[in-house]
Formats: sequence, structure tokens, C-alpha cells
Amino acid sequence: MNRRNLLSLFMGSAVALAAAPALALDTKRATALINAVVGDINRVINSGKSEQAMYAEFEKIFDRYGDVPIIARSTLGPDARTASERQMAQFSDAFGSYLARKYGARFREFIGSKITVQDTRKIKSYYEVETVANLRGQPPFLVVFRVSDRSGQDRFFDIVIEGISLGKTERTEIGAMLDARRGDLDRLIKDLARAG
Repeated sequence: MNRRNLLSLFMGSAVALAAAPALALDTKRATALINAVVGDINRVINSGKSEQAMYAEFEKIFDRYGDVPIIARSTLGPDARTASERQMAQFSDAFGSYLARKYGARFREFIGSKITVQDTRKIKSYYEVETVANLRGQPPFLVVFRVSDRSGQDRFFDIVIEGISLGKTERTEIGAMLDARRGDLDRLIKDLARAG
């Protein structure tokens, strides 16, 4: 168990939240979202379920709380501006599934761990919700969820663990994968759909 694995879990994990009414996002709603996220994660990692069952639960959590279209667009970077609507929709689907498969298998490593919400503060147009991860055999460390309602729903769009942004990490990896395919986004989409 290490911080890199937790970073991975949260990206795959995870990454949005049940829609709220037309009121603007505030500290209370941002905190409620992340309380729901960590509550679901804690429940699954300590449920005693099989790895396969935990993986299925992880996919549900990712779909429920992760702002996949925003994360996918940000991860793709400048190439998102030249992609067609069809390509972006396909990339978003393939990327979401890829993340769920990539990180879902690591749930087993977090059995017996606990994540708790500590504080929430506004940063420009979004909120940062600080949580503390308590893993067995390691000192606690900070995990920050970045929450926005930019997509029309309260969702988290990035997670920062000890200063390392999951969004930036995935952007680098996906960028390298796209470069290896000479910028062929359709090929990347197909490969992501098969990866895992």
C-alpha cells in the first residue's frame, strides 16, 4: 500500500454527485458531496466483498460522483478542441471505463482504511474539500477533492494527494498514449476501450 496506489484509486474513483437544485454551489453542498463520496468508498473497501464485486461497486461510484465529461476533456487537453462531438462522446465513455478498470482492481489494497472529511474552502470558481486518508501502517495524509457545478451538477473534477493532481497525472499519461498513436484519437479510443 502506498500513496501512488491511493492516488490511483481516487482517480479511478475515482472522479460527481447527485444533481442539486438550481442553487449555486456552496461550502455546505461541496462538503456534502465529498462526505457522500468518501462514505461510499469507505463502505465498499470495508465490505468484505470479493474483488470482482468491489470492482462493480467502484464503477457505480465513479459514475455517480465523477464528472467524467469534464475530466475527459481536461485530460485530452488541446486535442479536445479539434475532436468532433462524436469523438469526444466516445473518448469520454472509453476514458471513464478505462479509469474504472485501471483503478478498480486496487480496492483490495485499501481494506481496513478510512478517509474522513476535514475542511472545505472556496478557491475562485470551485471548492476544495480536504480529507485525511488513514491507511494501515502509514501516517495519515491529505487528499483534496476539487468540486464544481460547472457541468450543471455538483461534481468533483480533480483530486490532489500531497500536492499531486490526479488530473495532471492522467493528462500526461493519456498525452503520451496519444503521441504513441501519432495523434490518432480514434485509435486511442479503441485502445482505451480494450485496455484494463
